[in-house]
Amino acid sequence: MKVLNKLTGISAVALALFLTSCSKSDDNSKTQPVVELKTTTVTNLAADTANKGSYTLYSLADNKVIANADSASSKWDIGFKATSIIINGGVSGPGKAVGQVVNGVFNNLTEAPATGYVTDSTSNLTFKSWYSYNATTHIISAVPGKVLIIKTPGGKYAKVEILSYYKDAPTNPDLTAVSRLYKFQYVLQTNGTAKF
Repeated sequence: MKVLNKLTGISAVALALFLTSCSKSDDNSKTQPVVELKTTTVTNLAADTANKGSYTLYSLADNKVIANADSASSKWDIGFKATSIIINGGVSGPGKAVGQVVNGVFNNLTEAPATGYVTDSTSNLTFKSWYSYNATTHIISAVPGKVLIIKTPGGKYAKVEILSYYKDAPTNPDLTAVSRLYKFQYVLQTNGTAKF
């Protein structure tokens, strides 16, 4: 009888340990849900259309224009004035943003580079090579395969592709097309990684 009680006790302890170990390993084997990153498209963003010399400041996280009164803050990530694009870092703002232009296809770019980042300086804006100018037609065209990578003031990575410089993004703009109205798409990674 004593042997049976000992076996029953040992069996109960073994069963408890087995169930506990199973539940712990089950917890460890659960994978985190994959968060689908959203591509946001902005159309007809005015970039100093009145030619006043001021930048249109934009928050990628909030998907909205930020007032110029907040230019000395970290509320904005990127700014547009005519063909000039700035980031909130270096001489352009206090936000310590950095960036670079990467050659590639926007949708195929799955991770921000680990190195190669610069910030705006008095002699060189980070994103100066996004467009080409045709001296014959006087048309500004976004260069296909140029992706702007930004590490925002908040430490988040974003990829941005300029799609058009003209109102309503005409396929073949001409001199009658209204300019300084950007169309661009972007993905902002909010989880702190560099993966898109």
